[in-house]
Amino acid sequence: MSSTLYFCTPFHFPSNTKPKRKTHKQKIKGKISSSAIAADTGTVIIVGAGPSGLGTAAYLRHLSIPYTILEREDCFAPLWQKYSYDRVHLHLVKQVCELPLMPMPKNYSTYPSKSEFIQYLNDYVSHFEISPKYGRFVETASYDETAGQWKIAARNLGSDVVEDYWSRFLVVASGETCNPSCPKIEGLETFRGEVMHSTRYKNGKKFVGKNVLVVGSGNSGMEIALDLAEFGAKTSIVVRSPIHILSREMTHAGVVLFPYLTLHWVDYMLTMMSKVVYGDLTKYGIQRPEEGPFFCLAKYNKYPVLDVGTFDKIKSGEIQVLPGIRSKKGNNVLFENGKEFPFDAIILATGFKRCTQQWLKEHDNLLSDDGMPKPSFPNRWKGNNGLYCAGLGGGGLYGSKMNAQKIAQDIKAQL
Repeated sequence: MSSTLYFCTPFHFPSNTKPKRKTHKQKIKGKISSSAIAADTGTVIIVGAGPSGLGTAAYLRHLSIPYTILEREDCFAPLWQKYSYDRVHLHLVKQVCELPLMPMPKNYSTYPSKSEFIQYLNDYVSHFEISPKYGRFVETASYDETAGQWKIAARNLGSDVVEDYWSRFLVVASGETCNPSCPKIEGLETFRGEVMHSTRYKNGKKFVGKNVLVVGSGNSGMEIALDLAEFGAKTSIVVRSPIHILSREMTHAGVVLFPYLTLHWVDYMLTMMSKVVYGDLTKYGIQRPEEGPFFCLAKYNKYPVLDVGTFDKIKSGEIQVLPGIRSKKGNNVLFENGKEFPFDAIILATGFKRCTQQWLKEHDNLLSDDGMPKPSFPNRWKGNNGLYCAGLGGGGLYGSKMNAQKIAQDIKAQL
């Protein structure tokens, strides 16, 4: 059976490409493409209708500031609605995952499920009357010094027409999880099983009894490995880099302690708790980083693994930990420790690439080459000439909430 490759198709376009322009003779869905048209002139343009974009929109509305949201997908929060696995839950308590101006319902789980969070977002969009323009793929955004405005060129994916938007302020809310990242693995093209990125994984039903390799040991990789094991798959996971493993309770304790202790002492306490609970990880092929969990998050944007049961499966041998992949031939994978195993399927939980720097032309003062903010905490959300970013500075949903409030209030002060 030929290999099924899903990992480069979860969104409209791979991260290193742009949609090809059609000639005037080519028709898209019955419509003829044309040159750019003037679409809108307003106060604020928000790029991205994920939680960060929605939170910013709600706070702008609260302050009576007009805005327009551009979203390339056909729904808000597409990562949650279309590209997340069934069992996913928020890893932090609901109180720190709420968006601005609207708490989560009291009857929600302490750690809300996927369905609960999507319902919350749906209620949020309805309550604040947020109406994104869907199917808008932003191709360029540049600041016009003469006009004192941002010009955003967005391709309408339905008509293939490029629409020009002008605004005084531009908010980048396209998120840290923009385009799936797919590593090159030698010999992958010879694999006869199924290969998919984690954004295409839903549950382990179809993998019962099969040998499945999960590549990537972040939170998604660890939880997908757990899901596969619970469905009866013979599961292995690649753990190449040192990782911190914490429980949800440990992480919550760290968040509570932050106002009272320095980062060094919070990290020290969390590391000690992790060692008491999980013991010597090297027995299972896992190394701990030398730096603390929250320091790694702040400096490298690398989140600790929040354990929801995966470690017990690793201890029992139901999930096999393997080092990096050396090469692949057919259905066999050779690892850096010299061992070789056959697999029926490979799940690439290898994260995402940010593409903001590809379309945002004046980002040097705000974003680095990897699409992350340059300014140091707590001012990672603000650039020059009315440029802002929401949800790119770490801190998860709580960080997005704080960004949304600060951005809206800063815009209000300038108006």
